Amino acid sequence: MTPVEKPKRLDLVRTPLESSNLIEASAGTGKTYAIAAFYVRFIVERALPADQILVVTFTVAATAELRDRIRRRLTDARRAFEAGTATDRFLASF
Repeated sequence: MTPVEKPKRLDLVRTPLESSNLIEASAGTGKTYAIAAFYVRFIVERALPADQILVVTFTVAATAELRDRIRRRLTDARRAFEAGTATDRFLASF
């Protein structure tokens, strides 16, 4: 019997931002958190304007939640960068 490998944890800071990224996972696993983190990285690290970043989801409700979460994440990032500190582990990693 082959031992089951533990899934690798997604590294939001070190995952390369190359071409496209697909995030698939069960409900409640942090997909929206991860997408918002990658969105911030694309803006900060690649200096991409928001209109050059495409995020796709499948329902109107999911779209609204994702849009709100990304906006909050960008606001949090701006505040963290202005203050020079962050309590959020992802933002602190910058």
